[in-house]
Amino acid sequence: MSGGRSAAEVNAAIRALWPPGAGVPVDREAYHALLVEWAAAVARERQAGQRLAA
Repeated sequence: MSGGRSAAEVNAAIRALWPPGAGVPVDREAYHALLVEWAAAVARERQAGQRLAA
C-alpha cells in the first residue's frame, strides 16, 4: 500500500510505547503522532477497500 505505513505497522509502533504494566505511554508526543498516523492509515485502507468493492 502506498502513502505510508499500514495501520497494523503503526499499531505495532504504538504498542511498543506501552511497556507491560505501564499506565501511560513512554513518550506521549510520539504516541500522539502515531495515533494521528494510525487514523490516516485506517482511512486510507478503508478507502482502498471501498474502491476494490466497487
